[in-house]
Amino acid sequence: MSEAPQGELATGERSTRNRVARSILDHGPSTVTDLAKRLGLTQAAVRRHLDTLVADAVVEPREQRVYGARTRGRPAKVFALTDCGRDAFDQSYDALAADAMRWIAQAAGGGERGEAAVTAFARARLAAQAETYREAVEAVAPADRTEALAKALTADGYAATAKSAPGPHSGEQLCQHHCPVAHVAEQFPQLCEAETEVFSRLLGTHVQRLATIAHGDGVCTTFIPRSTSGAASTGATQTETSVSASTAGRNPA
Repeated sequence: MSEAPQGELATGERSTRNRVARSILDHGPSTVTDLAKRLGLTQAAVRRHLDTLVADAVVEPREQRVYGARTRGRPAKVFALTDCGRDAFDQSYDALAADAMRWIAQAAGGGERGEAAVTAFARARLAAQAETYREAVEAVAPADRTEALAKALTADGYAATAKSAPGPHSGEQLCQHHCPVAHVAEQFPQLCEAETEVFSRLLGTHVQRLATIAHGDGVCTTFIPRSTSGAASTGATQTETSVSASTAGRNPA
C-alpha cells in the first residue's frame, strides 16, 4: 500500500485538530481522557494535537475548577479554548458592538443614565429570544425545563448543556460552553445580567450565575435550585430576579 502524499497527511492532521478544538467548544474545558472518548482517538493522539493547539495559542491547560466539596488527590488538568481559539469559530463584530454600546451610554448622558440605557438595551435585545425560549420551556414538565432551555440555547449557538449540580445543594447547572458576545460582555456586564434575569423568569425560580466566559472562566455556569413548587415559568418574583442578576457577568469566587 502506497503512502499518502504529505499534503493529504497535513490536511488530515488539521482536520483532526479542528475536531479536538470543536469538541472543547461544544463541551467546555476537557481532559485528555474526555476528548479521547468523545472523538474515538487514543490519548497519545489527543495529547499530540493538544500540544500543537497550545503552541498555536488556540487552547490552554488549566486546573479543573470544582464546585462543591473537593475530592482528594491532584486536580485534573483540563484544556480550554483561548480567546484566539474562540475567534476561530466565531466571526464576530465585537468592535462594532462595543462601539454601539458606548454610543448608547453617551447618548443617554453617560454616568448612571448611560448605565441604565445600556441595561434597557440588553433587556430589549433578549426579549425576542426569550419568547422562543419560553415556548420551549413551557412545552415540557417543570422537571425538564432546564434541559429544554439548554436545547433552545444550543440552537442559538450557545452550545449549552444541563446536568445535576454537584455538592450538598439540590439543583442543576446550566452550562453554556460558547458565548457569541463574550468579548463585549467583558466591557458591558449588563448583557450577562439581562440573560440571568431571563433565565430566572423562564424557570420560575431564583438562579445564581457561578461563572462566565466573559470573566475568564471556561464555561458560563448558572445554578438552578431544584423547585418543589412546580412554579410556572412566569412565576419568578421581582426580588428573585434582582438577586439572580446580582452576580451575573461577575465571577463571585
